[in-house]
Amino acid sequence: MSTKSEKLNMNELFRKFAQASANVVGSSWWFLTAVAVVVVWGVVGPIYHFSDTWQLIINTVSSVITFLMVFLIQNTQNRD
Repeated sequence: MSTKSEKLNMNELFRKFAQASANVVGSSWWFLTAVAVVVVWGVVGPIYHFSDTWQLIINTVSSVITFLMVFLIQNTQNRD
């Protein structure tokens, strides 16, 4: 069984991680990186003949990132 201080420590660690992550992914550089990834993905489409695997890559990556970002956004909103 975890103690109250361990729970507070875990919450504080996640709060710090969420704050640092929000600062990074909320930057213009992160946005430009995301745009570059989508452009590169689109450019290599013809090379891979717009295959199912080519589509699956962007779908999977964007789904995982979205899933994780939901928790960071929720944590940020809870602090506000």
